[in-house]
This record gives sequence, structure tokens and C-alpha cells, in this order.
Amino acid sequence: MTQPTGFSIRLSLPRRLMCDYLHFAAKVPTVPVERTMNLARLSDLRDDSTPRPGWCAVFTKAWGIVCARHPALRRAYLSFPWAHLYQHPINVATVSIERAYGAEDALFFHLITRPEEKSLVEIDARLSWFKDRPLDSAAVFRRQLRLAALPKPLRRALWWWTLEANGRHRARFCGTYGVSAYAGLGASSLHPLGLLTSTLSYGTVEPSGRVDVRVVYDHRTLDGGLIARGLAELERVLTHEMCLELGYLETLEVA
Repeated sequence: MTQPTGFSIRLSLPRRLMCDYLHFAAKVPTVPVERTMNLARLSDLRDDSTPRPGWCAVFTKAWGIVCARHPALRRAYLSFPWAHLYQHPINVATVSIERAYGAEDALFFHLITRPEEKSLVEIDARLSWFKDRPLDSAAVFRRQLRLAALPKPLRRALWWWTLEANGRHRARFCGTYGVSAYAGLGASSLHPLGLLTSTLSYGTVEPSGRVDVRVVYDHRTLDGGLIARGLAELERVLTHEMCLELGYLETLEVA
């Protein structure tokens, strides 16, 4: 009996982009730190607010507030021309977003500058815009696809130069911290690979308000104690500053 055979599938541009990303992320010695939080009050306020921002917008801004307060969280390890740390003056959040590309679902990266200074409604609108906008109408899409279309040696050289030799370009094009989550699909990532000094992820927020929040950090740049304290501060930000902002949205709706 003849055995069925498969067939080759050429890598799409988003697959090339992700392969390059993982090639360099695999070289970063990352360590995950997790904290279980109680966000019951925040969850109730979010459910009652109009418009209702997504959890991704909430966590992106909250971790941005923490990173703005601690300069070490805006540092990055660079190896060229000698091993050193580069500290960026502002936050640039990189959010992974899945969206359709032809017949496949693909990941792209959206950058938000100074997210701690933006409202939750604005951040949520920008994320929705990024997910729904036509691919050929956004500069960030075109830039990522153009990079993926280059020959492999040139792509890898550009990735290396951006990540290892030029701190300003690294922050501009790759961000200072990342946000990656599957909570909307009812799942969570235990140890997402990340290029940046810190990458935040979170699980599904349970009806009781309980949620597991993780930060994967580059151990070359900082140590786990700062991340553990940062997660504790993140919980305070979520249960205070974020609650105040959502309460303000509710007040506006009532008015």
C-alpha cells in the first residue's frame, strides 16, 4: 500500500518575521516571575465602565507606570562594541497582536510610546485600530513585512544591529517592554520568549478577580528582586490608579 506523502509550504512573511524574532529571543537568558493578584474591584469597575477597555490596555498601561518609576526596567543589554547597558528615557510598549494575513492568523507587533501617559480608552482604541486596519494602510505593518521580505543574511544583520549595537534604535523599533497574552482565548503562556528586558503576560481573570500575572525578564540586565517588587507595585497600580480611572469613566457615563 502506498503511503501518503505531505508537501512543502513556503514560509509566509509573518512566519519569517517570527522565525527571526525567535532566533534572537532564544539567546536571551530569561527567567519568569509570577504573582497571583486579586483584581475583583478592578474587574467590577471595568465591567461597569463605558466604553470598556480590554484587559490588554489595562495591563499595558499599568506596567508602563511601574517601568516609568524604575529606570532599571527601561535598560537593555547590548553586546557591541562591548558589553554594556543602555537606558532609554521613555517607555515604548510592544504589544503582540494576532490578526489575519491572507489565509493564516499571524502575529504582528504594535508599539505604543509613553503608554503610562495615555488613557485606557486611547490605548484600547489604538490596539483595536491595529488589529482591524488593512495591512497595506499602516506604516508599522509595511515596515515589518518589508523587513521579512529581505534575504535572510540581510534580515539577520539588521536584527542584530538593532538589538545589540544601537540602543536608541532598539527602543524605537523593538520597544522597552513587551506585553503578550492569550487570556482572551482562555489560556496563558507559562514562559513566553522575549527579546526585551521585561515581557508581561497574564492569565484569564476569574469571576472572583483572581489572576496570575507573569513577567519574563532578561537576567543580564537586572535581577529577580526588582521584578518581584515590580509585580507587587503593579498590583497596587491596578487596584488604585486603574480603579480611579475606570471609576472616572463610570462617572462620565452617569453624567
